[in-house]
Amino acid sequence: MIDKTVGSPAEAVSLIDDGAVVMIGGFGEAGSPIELIHALIDQGTGNLTAVNNNTGNGEVGLAALIGNGQVRKMICSYPRSSHSKLFPELYRAGKIELELVPQGTLAERVRAGGAGIPAFYTPAAVGTPLAKGKDAREFDGRPYILERWLKADFALIKCETADRMGNLTFNKTARNFSPLMAMAAKTTIVQARRVVEPGEIDPEHVVTPGIFVDRIVEVAEPLHESRLIAEGRRYP
Repeated sequence: MIDKTVGSPAEAVSLIDDGAVVMIGGFGEAGSPIELIHALIDQGTGNLTAVNNNTGNGEVGLAALIGNGQVRKMICSYPRSSHSKLFPELYRAGKIELELVPQGTLAERVRAGGAGIPAFYTPAAVGTPLAKGKDAREFDGRPYILERWLKADFALIKCETADRMGNLTFNKTARNFSPLMAMAAKTTIVQARRVVEPGEIDPEHVVTPGIFVDRIVEVAEPLHESRLIAEGRRYP
């Protein structure tokens, strides 16, 4: 049996190097692997390309990673939300790049990356600036544009339960993009609220099989982004 557990979030992210493409699970404040992101801030790794549904909130988690100047480019669907302020400031100052992707297209690009499908046609963004420079074709009388897969060097995701071999279950909507990102990354790093022995998770309940997971760290009492924001907390 390959035991994929490590002792700390710092050890879990220690392989991430400057210039890496990093997918980060989370949908708004649900499912964000805050402890792994904060460990990446502590490590100081920079020049990153980050892929997420949004650009984080408040001054913790992904927003803090961006605010600390460690992200060169952001690929996301919602660069600005009700609690985001650090990314908009940097973008207006020309200090960070943005690749805007419709949410369904973002999910499908990540899924395609994990499934080995280099590109696909979609009607989303047809007739908008996001279609500029992309191949366009018509199928059954409807226009479509070509979108490429998204792959990453690393994925940081949060799950509810993991066994030591890397089989994962998630907590409701906190699952979001995470199973797709685990498939699309060369190295998937997981923080789990609970780590159990192999065989303790019902095979019928496994969402992400262990073959897609490389490192696991147990964070029994994870921080909650919404609470940190409500308390006005910031990191570091």
